[in-house]
Amino acid sequence: MHLPLPSVRRFCGALLLGLSVTMGVEGLVRPAQAQAVSEAGFQRFVQGLWPAAKARGVSRATFEEAFRGVAPDPKIIALTRKQSEFVRPIWDYVNGAVSAQRLQRGRDMAAEWPKTLAAIEKTYGVPRSVVLGVWGMETNFGSFTGSIYVVRALATLAYTGYRADFFKEELLIALQILEEEHISRDKMLGSWAGAMGQTQFMPSSFMKYAVDGNRDGVRDIWSSVPDAMASTANYLRQQGWEPGLPWGFEIKLPPRFDFRYLTLTFPQWQTLGLSRSDGKAMPRSGEATLFLPGGAGGPAFLVTKNYDVIKSYNSSDAYAMGVAHLGDRIMGGLPIQGSWPKDQPMLDKDERHELQQRLARLGFYEGEADGKFGSKTREAVRNFQLRRGLIPDGYADSVVLRELRAAR
Repeated sequence: MHLPLPSVRRFCGALLLGLSVTMGVEGLVRPAQAQAVSEAGFQRFVQGLWPAAKARGVSRATFEEAFRGVAPDPKIIALTRKQSEFVRPIWDYVNGAVSAQRLQRGRDMAAEWPKTLAAIEKTYGVPRSVVLGVWGMETNFGSFTGSIYVVRALATLAYTGYRADFFKEELLIALQILEEEHISRDKMLGSWAGAMGQTQFMPSSFMKYAVDGNRDGVRDIWSSVPDAMASTANYLRQQGWEPGLPWGFEIKLPPRFDFRYLTLTFPQWQTLGLSRSDGKAMPRSGEATLFLPGGAGGPAFLVTKNYDVIKSYNSSDAYAMGVAHLGDRIMGGLPIQGSWPKDQPMLDKDERHELQQRLARLGFYEGEADGKFGSKTREAVRNFQLRRGLIPDGYADSVVLRELRAAR
């Protein structure tokens, strides 16, 4: 799902998000907080929102109708703890993204909407593969867009203290969406985190990036496929998508490759002996970063700044790889050719926390030790590996943890 990330925080994203933007555990609801969820307290919270809602042009009638019969949803609290993009092995997540059923449905959708996809590519410069990848990852191409009343989801999260400021803001924007009649209350359904529509926009993202793809005068990301896909492409373009630049691709590394290289131009990478796994020519311009999501012995990729744009939808590498690989496969691309390190034991929850804590003590890592490995942890691991004379692949495994335990 499409949830906010550090640099963009808007959409979610992207969710999502991603869904869904980084989906950290800061503000995670604790048992005492959950016990404090009471109907009376919730209603006081709701009424306390009225001045801010009124200041944004929300009428009293819309406000009362939006919250009619709404109570906090205890199931949502438990869902804040489940963020598979950060805790499952990346190969499980990516392999799940390209199930046979999802690939077939994606190819069917590509065949059903060729003119719309072509128009989106021309208008926004975002390839159909990426738009289809987001659509497939978020809602399996619109087959499940969420069944939770968005106002209830956002109010529950804001009231119970899970990233309260962010979700309070999204709640107020959701009320504006109702006031402006973009959608009716009964159809404003989405995910547990308030992401809505076929590609799971947060309310703020809807207001900023939703467009009228079919030109019927309505921005309908819920039931209009052209609106949902065009809105997604507009979002990605606004986040910095560079037309003509690939998100990246799998590559083959030459023997005795020097892993100290990280970001170079495509011609420079080619000079070092890297080649594309699919046999296609390396781009003549642009730069890319070496990405080793399974370590030096696993599949290797070159990723560009457009890969980071995908992460603005949901800041998990697993999510971004899922979107990118799903889109490529829908358009006829090859499966990942490298072998994932499935035979190597994964760090457990306690070890993941310990690794981040030890990196922080040595000055390599800043932020909460939440046990969720993203780009910050990968960079910290790589810098530590360089310091210790290890292969600097940025992959956090038992070898790195053992070296950290020995470091002083």
